[in-house]
Amino acid sequence: MISSDCHPSAANGLIPSIFVRRNNFRLTAILMSMSTESQTPMGITYGSLGVLGASAVPEIAQAAVTSGYQSFWTVEATGTDAISLLGAVSQAAPELDLATGVMPIQLRSPSLTAMTAATLQSLNPQCTVWMGLGVSAPGVLQQHGIESPDRPIAMMREYVALTRECLSGESVTFEGDFWQVKRFRLAMRPTEKTPKIVVAALNPQMLKLAGEVSDAVLLNYIPANHVPEAVKHIRSGGDAIVMSNVHAAVADFDEAARPARKDLFNYAMADGYAKMFRAAGFEDEIQELRLRQKEKDREGALAAITEQMIQAINFIGNEQEVTAFTQSYLKAGVQYPILMPMPWGENRKLVTQLTLDAMAAINR
Repeated sequence: MISSDCHPSAANGLIPSIFVRRNNFRLTAILMSMSTESQTPMGITYGSLGVLGASAVPEIAQAAVTSGYQSFWTVEATGTDAISLLGAVSQAAPELDLATGVMPIQLRSPSLTAMTAATLQSLNPQCTVWMGLGVSAPGVLQQHGIESPDRPIAMMREYVALTRECLSGESVTFEGDFWQVKRFRLAMRPTEKTPKIVVAALNPQMLKLAGEVSDAVLLNYIPANHVPEAVKHIRSGGDAIVMSNVHAAVADFDEAARPARKDLFNYAMADGYAKMFRAAGFEDEIQELRLRQKEKDREGALAAITEQMIQAINFIGNEQEVTAFTQSYLKAGVQYPILMPMPWGENRKLVTQLTLDAMAAINR
């Protein structure tokens, strides 16, 4: 059993505290390097790259640079893998920082993640590599033939600690509760920059851990009015940078509402997200949705997702409204917004571009 403040390692049974908590001045320097007094760092992520196709990524990345984005984020579940796409981005748009948002820690060992992060960093030594890590939902893990962890907090703590050790370039022998390595050494030349660790978190315990052990915390599907509560838990653990996905579409509400409801339904059926939605004030919606779904009433379950819930999480509006929606996250405490344009409507490409431009307007 690993205690809350120490971990097994090669030399003396404990991982040095530097691998567990980042220094305040270092994180401040990271954030300052990403922005100026008048500019907010922004990232872009797509949940639909499997639909758009991997071959579209270079063009999308170049458009992100033109629109003023700083980083390109990829996800990993059962479609496109996160890393191959970032390799393409590194060549098509070397101005962009490279980020995973997120990779399930159950699918990759910490040593492989360290190798992956170091490889991405070597492809573009001047960029910042953000390795976003998360505990995947049971439905995704089942498709990979993997059981859900019964100790996700302990698993994440150990994963981050071992990944940092493997990135150090030193010989690492590690005997943990979840992973073991024996005399692992990263066989790559060190780069000036070291990849950063991002932990995805929804609920209090993981938020606190993420604040303690990571360089940044990634929030997802969280209403802006619930961000201060999340930040409170993050700060109880440490001073990690607060990042958040911002879901929006410049589209007609009547046209986009149904796909928005379907999207929220899928997440509301995952226990971790349902818990967060309830805490954010949508207890009635989740209760009704799950009751209708239990009765096999899919249309009733979708109807349980109110307009208020849609507009708090998957916002639909015009360009000015999407800009204001993005700004609401900054006012709530998000330091680094990551736009997820929701391509809802007859002309998906147009909706996506209008949404990208609307969010980028926060820096104009």
